[in-house]
Amino acid sequence: MELTKAQYRHIERCLPTQRGNVTLDNLQVLNAILYVAEQGCKWRGLPKQFGNWHTVYTRMNRWAKSGVLDRVFTQLQQAQILRVKLEVVALDSTIVTVHPDGTGALKKTVRKPWAAPVAGGPPRFIWLPRMLERP
Repeated sequence: MELTKAQYRHIERCLPTQRGNVTLDNLQVLNAILYVAEQGCKWRGLPKQFGNWHTVYTRMNRWAKSGVLDRVFTQLQQAQILRVKLEVVALDSTIVTVHPDGTGALKKTVRKPWAAPVAGGPPRFIWLPRMLERP
C-alpha cells in the first residue's frame, strides 16, 4: 500500500505546505503511515526506508489532531485510489490500570467497628479510681 507520485497529486492540496528545513516530504510520511496501518507494527518498528519513526509519528499526530488525515483519506476514497475503513481500536493492557475491586478479587465484607463503642459492648477504657490523700 504505497502511493505513487501520480496518486499523490490528487491529494496534495489536502496536506499543509511544507516550510523550513524538512527531512521527509509529505509523500514519504503518508507512505509510512500507510505501512504502519497495513502491517500493524509499532512506530519504532518502521523500516529505515521511511525515515525516522519519531518524525513520522509526530507529523501523523499533528495531522490527526488538525483533521488533515480525515481529509486525506476521504479524498483517497473519493478518487478510488485507496479503500480504507477503520473499525478497530486496540488498547495495550500494560497501560490500563484497574482498581483491585475491578479485577474479580474477593471483596472484604466484614466491617470494622467504629471508634465509638457500641452501647452494651465492652468498654474501651477502664476507670481506675484513685484515692485522694487525707490530710
